[in-house]
Amino acid sequence: MARGLVLCSQTRTIAKLSFFLPYPKLWFKPHCHHHPCYGPQNIPSARVFCHCVSSQTLNLVDMAKYNEAFSRRMAMAGIKHHNRIALGVSGGPDSMALCVLAASWKTEGLYGFDNSGKFIDGLFAIIVDHGLRSESKDEASLVGNRVSEMGIRCKIVRCDWLNGKPKQGHLQESARDMRYKIFQDVCMQNQISVLLVAHHADDQAELFILRSSRDSGVLGLAGMAFTSQVFSSHTNFCNNDWKNHSVLLVRPLLDFSKEDMYKICQGSNRDWVEDPTNRSPLFARNRIRASLGNLLSGTFNSELQAVISACRRTRIYVDQICNSLIKQSITVMDQGFAVINLKTLNPSKIEDICLSKFITLVLQFVSQRQRPIRGSTSKLLLQYIRTIPCKTSLTAAGCYICPAPGSKGFKALVCCSVDCPLPSNAESFHTFSNVEEKHCFSDELEQIIANGKSYSKNNLVTNSSQAQFLDMRSQSVLDEARRLDVISESTHRNIISLQRKEGSHFKSKTDEVASVCESKQGTEHIAAFLSEPLLPGQTCYFMNRFIISWKLSKEISSNWFRGEPLSVSYLEGDSHCCSVNEDEMVAKVRTMIDADWLYLAKLTKLPHSDNFEATRLPLTGKITCSDYSRLSAKVALKSLKSIPVAARKSIPVLVDDHGRLLSIPSIGFKHCPCMKASAVFKPRVPLGGGHSSFL
Repeated sequence: MARGLVLCSQTRTIAKLSFFLPYPKLWFKPHCHHHPCYGPQNIPSARVFCHCVSSQTLNLVDMAKYNEAFSRRMAMAGIKHHNRIALGVSGGPDSMALCVLAASWKTEGLYGFDNSGKFIDGLFAIIVDHGLRSESKDEASLVGNRVSEMGIRCKIVRCDWLNGKPKQGHLQESARDMRYKIFQDVCMQNQISVLLVAHHADDQAELFILRSSRDSGVLGLAGMAFTSQVFSSHTNFCNNDWKNHSVLLVRPLLDFSKEDMYKICQGSNRDWVEDPTNRSPLFARNRIRASLGNLLSGTFNSELQAVISACRRTRIYVDQICNSLIKQSITVMDQGFAVINLKTLNPSKIEDICLSKFITLVLQFVSQRQRPIRGSTSKLLLQYIRTIPCKTSLTAAGCYICPAPGSKGFKALVCCSVDCPLPSNAESFHTFSNVEEKHCFSDELEQIIANGKSYSKNNLVTNSSQAQFLDMRSQSVLDEARRLDVISESTHRNIISLQRKEGSHFKSKTDEVASVCESKQGTEHIAAFLSEPLLPGQTCYFMNRFIISWKLSKEISSNWFRGEPLSVSYLEGDSHCCSVNEDEMVAKVRTMIDADWLYLAKLTKLPHSDNFEATRLPLTGKITCSDYSRLSAKVALKSLKSIPVAARKSIPVLVDDHGRLLSIPSIGFKHCPCMKASAVFKPRVPLGGGHSSFL
């Protein structure tokens, strides 16, 4: 291990450095170039460990100012001192500063240390070891020790790359996706409703340049949300109540700069880790960070943040309009499709940006594919939704859109399209053993969101005049900002230069990325939608949309017969009776096909047995499964006639090992009354995408 001591004039911080070298004979001399620890050259392969040490030359850091600002942001998010909070910690100056502020905020409230007297009550750090370098395990352990010394309980989780470690070109993106999945899993396991991450104002500036170089619209230029409800890949079942687990992701440091991060670590005498990959020019964010570092003017930074703030106000306005439109014009049906009342919507009176966002939210809800809708697809949808009465159909973004039957084109159906790439797996369900704890956990999050909404009422953008950049792309946003004197001519020129510089990198890879995406799309289409077998008593989540379960029971009831529950016995020898040994019985899940409709029609034409009296209610005595399925098919066909043809194709059905239809739970069909099956439409992400705030 080599050690060095360097004084960085930019931050006026004395930092003691220690870092691992892959070869003992090599020596790394740190440079001070827009960074308190090292420069862009001679970057070591291992992380650099930085230690703040006291010196008479250091300026005193006003920690009270930072603590007050942090407390204000926590109140804006609706978070109280007693709420359980997780921290995403990498060990860098940003996350270590977050730990310092969160620990101080927690202990200032009524809640101090837990029963052990060692750790702060209700504060939990999550450290992810990505396992991409040989030193990562030791580094994560060191960060864990430092966090524990601050009185914060922590958990280190190592990434499990089942399909192999990500390639260099997708390294940061893959690592981020894995990291947030781990964050959500740990939060769920520990009943934590709030996750704090350390994104700050400099990160927002980098994202603005990155997205503007891709010609993003004003909604993208608004950057990262202050708070956003993130839905886990896990679903929970408790006491006949299904709830999707979600975490409130909060970024309380968005008003702080990178310089502030170092000052907070300095003022609290806390060490941090510097990751050399954050300086690699291979990654777009790193290139932009280096370019922004050359623009040291405080005027440039403040004006760039002013543009971002204006974009965020526009985003708030658009989100408000969309929420209102959803409440007024959308009806969600139990079979998994939505109906848009075009008369109520009155799309000709809505700005393009608001209408486009509205359609995107509806389609993402129905398909549960959270991909953005851009370019020609967005324009096509706008044109379609503005054509009243609508007379044609359209397939886009995983959905099939068509006129609603009987509406004369004044209502449009939005159905999940089975011809598009969709999630088709049936995931096993997660249960909570402690009912009270589960409901307390869910209620806490709802209360936090309610608190945040109440706080933000005074910050609502009530009219379009307050939203300065409606329907503008990145270049138009900058031109308008210059016209309104939000930015100066020099700042405008510098931002354009940064855009073009990064845009050249982006365009050079466009063809390569497009070809990869095209090849992937060819393999993502679902052929049969068959899932893994579902055993009796199991509950699964199908296509991120339906909660499905089934079992065999001797106590039989029917919801399509009036009167008391049926008491039924069975004749021997029915070849298609599903009342077999439960241990041998399995079912598979897929979506409905045309053959299922024809099969139901065929069942209704079967002759009934001599001992079956169709007019007697309630039914008693002996009945074969063929009699029961014939009557069940008649009722099911009546129900299907009330469901539009386009919507039927996404209804889940249960089949046996041979592909024979066992049940269509959404419409009540089953082959014999001993089988109890249910399919509840419960999308993972709710209509509107869940709570978010761009304050």
